Amino acid sequence: MTFSKPRVEDGRSMWELVQESTLDQNSAYKYIMMSEYFANTCVVAKEDEKLVGFVTAFIPPEKQDVVFVWQIGVNPNYQGKQIASKLLHELINRSTCRNVRYLEATVTPSNKASQALFKGFARKLETNCFISECFSEDLFPSEEHEEELCFRVGPFHT
Repeated sequence: MTFSKPRVEDGRSMWELVQESTLDQNSAYKYIMMSEYFANTCVVAKEDEKLVGFVTAFIPPEKQDVVFVWQIGVNPNYQGKQIASKLLHELINRSTCRNVRYLEATVTPSNKASQALFKGFARKLETNCFISECFSEDLFPSEEHEEELCFRVGPFHT
């Protein structure tokens, strides 16, 4: 299995993986755009050139010591193989993230898999995972959307 920066051509495969999952669905454009403009903070996992996982992330301009994970996805046939954790390790070990001390992501209360991923990632790094309120459900146009909690892992790279 290889872990690398996405190419713009990977955007379609990222989108297709999301369509076959329970992840929040974004437009295909989002994945193509992230692969083009944020490739240094995105990672794809491939087996025999087939995309089996990805993480899309960026460093917020006003928080240069944070990498924000927008979305992470793994093909259901490859889950349970620590691919998501390996994607996060690849991300924070990139030269682009040399000044990053925290990884942040928002997670809904019902998303137990992502909660376990970020808590486990913090344990592997022997650091903290702080959980705080972020976006309340009343901010979303749909009543079906849960609140989003902020998971902040770090500090690391000290």
